[in-house]
Amino acid sequence: MDATCPLVTKVHVEVQKYAREGKEVILIGHAGHVEVIGTMGQYNHNFGGSIYLVQSIEDVELLDVKNPAALGYVTQTTLSVFDTEKIILTLKKRFPGISGPKSDDICYATQNRQQAVVDLAAEVDVLLVVGTENSSNSNRLKEVGELHGVKSYLIPGADDIDPAWFAPDCQIGVTAGASAPEVVVNGVLDRLMEIGVTKITEMLSENERVSFPLPKVLRKNG
Repeated sequence: MDATCPLVTKVHVEVQKYAREGKEVILIGHAGHVEVIGTMGQYNHNFGGSIYLVQSIEDVELLDVKNPAALGYVTQTTLSVFDTEKIILTLKKRFPGISGPKSDDICYATQNRQQAVVDLAAEVDVLLVVGTENSSNSNRLKEVGELHGVKSYLIPGADDIDPAWFAPDCQIGVTAGASAPEVVVNGVLDRLMEIGVTKITEMLSENERVSFPLPKVLRKNG
């Protein structure tokens, strides 16, 4: 499970506020995700509205709401920033009067890591994302890497690394999900050194909030 983002409570408050105002809510997120389940439970149907979950542009196009003139949207905080932007644009095109958050609800740590992967993808041949299968933000990092043309692997730890993934003199990028312990990331780096990485360089990114110290984003220089 992902570490708790500091903006989750803010999303809950926005959903409650929209309900009191008589607005229906569109939640952009993944069905079954613990945060989505919790957020949808914050909507008070006693005011006559409903909350809807959309996961894609296609969902938005097929969405049938009660009152298109009284709508608001919120987002799951661990989504892909890039995919979410496309969905929001589609929502605004279909429902021009829709209200949205004053600031982006996607967790700052999630945005920061995704942007770091975009920057890293321009320099590496293979990307390792340290995280578990049930970590939403770790899966998004892998998807961002793949979207930018880099072979990307999600690994829980050092023992999951397959040396066959790396051609001679390839550039290897390493990043981590928000909940990945630093000791696990360091173990991955140690394993890479064991299988032939000769140099590790830290790629600096924008500083994150205190709640989420930035995990190291590194690459091998061949």
